[in-house]
Amino acid sequence: MFQSFDSKSSPEIHPPRLADLRRELARRDLDGFMVPRADAHQGEYVSGRDARLAWLTGFTGSAGFCVVTPDQAGVFVDGRYRVQVKTEVDLAHFTPVNWPETKPAIWLAEALPEGGRIGYDPWLHTRREITELEKALTGSGIALIAQATNPVDTIWPDQPEAPVGPVRLWPDALAGETAAEKRARIAADLRKAGQHAAVLTQADSLSWLLNIRGADIPKNPVVQGFAIIEENGHVAVFTNPAKFPGEVRAALGNEVQILPLEALTPALTNLSGPVRLDAGTAPDQVFALVESMDTEIAEGRDPVIMPKACKNPAEIAGMRAAHLQDGAAVSELLCWLDAQAPGLAAAPLTEIDVTRKLEELRVARGILDISFDSIVGAGPHGAIMHYRVTEKSNRRILPGDILLVDSGGQYDNGTTDITRTLPMGRDYDIGVRRPYTRVLQGMIAISRAQFPRGVAGAHIDALARAPLWSEGMDFDHGTGHGVGAGLSVHEGPVRISRVSDIPLRPGMILSNEPGYYREGAFGIRLENLIVLREVESPDGRDMLGFETLTLAPLDRRLIEPGLLSGEEIGWLDSYHARVWDEISPLVGPEVRDWLYLATRPLGRLV
Repeated sequence: MFQSFDSKSSPEIHPPRLADLRRELARRDLDGFMVPRADAHQGEYVSGRDARLAWLTGFTGSAGFCVVTPDQAGVFVDGRYRVQVKTEVDLAHFTPVNWPETKPAIWLAEALPEGGRIGYDPWLHTRREITELEKALTGSGIALIAQATNPVDTIWPDQPEAPVGPVRLWPDALAGETAAEKRARIAADLRKAGQHAAVLTQADSLSWLLNIRGADIPKNPVVQGFAIIEENGHVAVFTNPAKFPGEVRAALGNEVQILPLEALTPALTNLSGPVRLDAGTAPDQVFALVESMDTEIAEGRDPVIMPKACKNPAEIAGMRAAHLQDGAAVSELLCWLDAQAPGLAAAPLTEIDVTRKLEELRVARGILDISFDSIVGAGPHGAIMHYRVTEKSNRRILPGDILLVDSGGQYDNGTTDITRTLPMGRDYDIGVRRPYTRVLQGMIAISRAQFPRGVAGAHIDALARAPLWSEGMDFDHGTGHGVGAGLSVHEGPVRISRVSDIPLRPGMILSNEPGYYREGAFGIRLENLIVLREVESPDGRDMLGFETLTLAPLDRRLIEPGLLSGEEIGWLDSYHARVWDEISPLVGPEVRDWLYLATRPLGRLV
């Protein structure tokens, strides 16, 4: 199985580590240190070696950071993790801090006297992060001090080794372009901008550019490394060469060099400018090394990010195919869960049981790995937005529980991510139905949206929230994230959120996942993946809309039909007709019979 369920480490082991870190900071004449949930590639998921935040604090969420001072240790988390953090850290030693409402500079100014020295690892923070924090600290007398070695690493005696996952080729037929064609396209972009080279620091950018996939990060098939692409299309990759078998090296050709990571520093200090660096993704140390030789820097977005975000027809076809298999597996799970519900009182079923069953069904469908740790939250656990079940937290599913299942797979042709919420039996609180229906309306609003080219995620985010807002409700996460094609399930830079100003473009794949969470009671989230496409306009405007990729039934037992408009019912019935047409041929007779009932038109039942 792909997901482990080790017992959660006791928080009592973390305070001694905090004390060790404070002693190390005092030895370095530092008044504090910032510990981010990040590695040098700024990916959302990190290897065991880079899991410093979890090792120090016990917090395992995918975003956040800790600021340690002699007297305080603030764990900064956003709305997704405010319930989770309280269950994972020792609250006698670590203090959860609501972020971004509380700015780190303001917190530091209150926590430290004037003249305080805050250390940071320049490989783990982007140039933009450091610049903005330094600006915010102006006048406080507090200085940021880059550290040549990370003090957490110094006190971590059994820190894991860096990953050495084998590299494999991603087929050109699925990529839609050869690696040589991609290199030529990016090189042409550099020449047009008058730039000699660009430094790529994100693992998925490197993987996409060279049509390779790796195994350095669990559930994210990326190759960790840095790369320099020059205006002539030549690429130098800096990583552990042992990861590249002979057939991969041969396929990449002579225009791609594979060099050890130790060669990166001399390469950066010997570049001719202008050099494109992305202040939002490149480590502060990369900027510092290029600047050390007075080389001209042209700040700009990683040249791979937007081509990677806008999937071509071959990539979209692969994603459609992956969603067919995944939709069959999820439908099989939903059928199985309905069959278990009547016997829950006599035959115990747990969150781990559901997680393992779903993985078993996906394995039968050819999954290579899951795309993230499955979120299977029953009752109050569903209100923990990024809940991850462990042996210690594993909850028995009770009759009447609301069950939230958020999961995804890495297939040999694409990446999936889907969330469904359902009642376990008939004895659920009917008060769940109204918020469930409002969440469903938000999903439908995004699915049906049409808008002019140039509209950004921030412009349509409110469509998903408006039905909830009408009831005085909301949710504390974005409505949607970008998704890679056979890459990271969370892919930048595009999002559907209040703060995303990046215009949406054809080919972008996003999640559509509004939710509602009542702490201590239940959670609701519904999620499909959607792809942007051009749509016809009667007056010739350049318009965009969405095609839904995910194919699995949405539970209708929790719907208040009277709250839905005719157009919303029409969308739901049309979607379920698609699910029936495309998934029913892929499943066995028992699941097909269940699917027939699950996808009946709602309009006929109102």
